[in-house]
Amino acid sequence: MSIGTESVVKQIVLSPSAFGPNEILQITSAIGRNYSSYRELREAVQELEVQPNRSPATQARLGVCYYLLGRYSDAINTLTHADGGALTHFYLGKAYLSLDRYADALTAYESAEKAGYSRDEVTLANAEALRYSGRLQESLDTLNRLSGAVEQTAEYLYQRAATTAAQGGNATEVVALLERAVATNENHAGALFGLALENDRHGNDRYARELYEKAAAQFPAHVGTLVNLGVLYEDMQQYEKARQCFRRVLDAYPDQPRARLFYRDADASRDMYYDEEARRRQDRLSQVLGIPVTDFELSVRSRNCLQKMGIMTLGDLARTTEQDLLASKNFGETSLVEIHEMLHSKGLEIGQFAEQFREEEPVYDPETLSPDERAMLDRPIAELNLSVRARKCMVRLGLSTIGELVRRTGDDLLECKNFGVTSLNEVREKLTIQNLKLRGD
Repeated sequence: MSIGTESVVKQIVLSPSAFGPNEILQITSAIGRNYSSYRELREAVQELEVQPNRSPATQARLGVCYYLLGRYSDAINTLTHADGGALTHFYLGKAYLSLDRYADALTAYESAEKAGYSRDEVTLANAEALRYSGRLQESLDTLNRLSGAVEQTAEYLYQRAATTAAQGGNATEVVALLERAVATNENHAGALFGLALENDRHGNDRYARELYEKAAAQFPAHVGTLVNLGVLYEDMQQYEKARQCFRRVLDAYPDQPRARLFYRDADASRDMYYDEEARRRQDRLSQVLGIPVTDFELSVRSRNCLQKMGIMTLGDLARTTEQDLLASKNFGETSLVEIHEMLHSKGLEIGQFAEQFREEEPVYDPETLSPDERAMLDRPIAELNLSVRARKCMVRLGLSTIGELVRRTGDDLLECKNFGVTSLNEVREKLTIQNLKLRGD
């Protein structure tokens, strides 16, 4: 039976000819160009699995293919009993690394170099394993030992950028290294992902999406690439594209919890009807409600009273009744008129959303907080290191500090587009680390 050109992946995997880095590159490139070839790789692996009396060389081929499929435990079991060659040890190291077995990965890489694998590639792999294991200075020292042409390669530039970032180094330097890596190799998945993430964090959604798309066109693609790109597609209401991104993650990691939840969300959203005008009105209202009261010229008495009551935004005022304001010490009719005028300028009323207020919800009185607690609440939300989806909700709600976040309830956050229970749990976990809670929790 002849194998057509459309089955180039199966042809390479099942061929009795040599199997090395060039053949692996052909497989990954073919799948990157057309992801349907991933199915061919699985089918080819299934054929190899049923072959009787596999030779050590065939074991090595099968083990590498297991690695490409994300079946890392199978890769380790198979490569451990393969031919003991340089390629076998190198991919054994990569499989160990994928399972966070860093010491085993370093040992396997050492064996790969002894067996004749490229010293520069092994050194770069060692630097990556050291970085993931938290041995950042050793990782940097390992990179510093390299010299010559390798220093201009995309992989070297990417590893140096990743290590610098992990050490908390200068962000400008990190971005410059990533940009050089992409300029050197426009298809380097790691560098594309790193550069996309930096732009994503700074709100450059369009450029970030372009970079994520380029990174997703590589194989294997980073899980972060596919998840973040899927989230961006959801924001654009391109639910089928989002579903495909999450599906690709699940192909390699069937039990990946976040991808599974996001996949279900995107799948369910494909047939949902959205009133675009209503959504725009809601977004505009959310922006207005998030405006700080400090943006307005208020009397000292009014400002002090609002601060003592923990009222920081127009939304807080819209959820507070006149009676609540007048019950505050030193807050009188004059201040009430002033607040009315301020809200009217933005089309709002005092107590407009008072039904959303809960009496049991704690109010943060700055005078009762320690300096450390005040400093914590004034810190930017970015320091919580939230996921892309959660961060975008914070932007939509006009929240910029941790103090503004903890004055919101879980229900407030769940009303935000594309913000579900998974993201809410993430926010709660991040706040718990700081000994904080959402209002009403």
